[in-house]
Amino acid sequence: MNYKRLETFVWVATLGSFRKAAERLHTTQPAISARISGLEDELGVKLFEREGGSSPIILTPKGKELLPYIEKILFQSEQLRKRAEADTAYSGVLRLGVSETIVNTWLPDFLARLHKKSPNLNVELTVDITTVLAAGVKDRTLDLGLLMGPISEPSIVNHDLCTFALSWVCSPKLGLPERLLYLEELTPWPIITYAKSTKPYAEIVQKFRSLEGNPAHFYASTSLAAIRSLAIDAVGIATLPDIMISKELEDDVLRKIHTIWTPHDLKFTASYSDEPFNPLAEMAVDLAIEAAQKYENTLLDKIN
Repeated sequence: MNYKRLETFVWVATLGSFRKAAERLHTTQPAISARISGLEDELGVKLFEREGGSSPIILTPKGKELLPYIEKILFQSEQLRKRAEADTAYSGVLRLGVSETIVNTWLPDFLARLHKKSPNLNVELTVDITTVLAAGVKDRTLDLGLLMGPISEPSIVNHDLCTFALSWVCSPKLGLPERLLYLEELTPWPIITYAKSTKPYAEIVQKFRSLEGNPAHFYASTSLAAIRSLAIDAVGIATLPDIMISKELEDDVLRKIHTIWTPHDLKFTASYSDEPFNPLAEMAVDLAIEAAQKYENTLLDKIN
């Protein structure tokens, strides 16, 4: 039985569209139609109702009955490949979404491990904020997201990766006192922070809005590098992960501000949809965990 036909059947059933399945499998709609027709001829049953137009493709009763059996066949095929340690058999495209914090830390090590394990694999890399990446994981335009998680949805699998602490920082040019500061003492300057619709932004804005006195003003950015540059240039006061500012602190172009409140640590997960079975993501997650753990161990060694 043709593996590509089975795989195509599962993707059309999951996405409800020949067009979306063609995009996911990097082929054309006629090729998808041909595979489904070939599978229907081979099995001697009709698998989908094709109403045409913009209506979604739906499974026939027999298609619904056969779907779990075909999913099991694909799963067992992947397990057989794992048992045979056929790492080079992984090919095609891994659509990877990554938060910028990870780009600036252990992503290069992860990609090096990925290439070593699966040299025939291509990677399409998207760097964006977590809300955008999470949407891509949910609608399956991304195979795997390395993001601030977890994603709370039944079909999404989340694996813990790493945790990064946040600090308040500013340029020494601002002349802030080196004692413990109240948040109200920061409001004369813009608060430079993560983009809107992110967890850190929501937490920081909510905290400052609960304060008495003059309101704070926020400069939100999707780029952590931009936030760091603005802080160095004394535009305002920023929140940044500690791991992104070690050199700047050492060079004395930034300094930490000690306050009575600091945003929660950033927790990152490797998140992917397992409906249908996603072998590329599962393989890549193990490597991401290894790269994240190695990075954290390196940081601990430097501290100790």
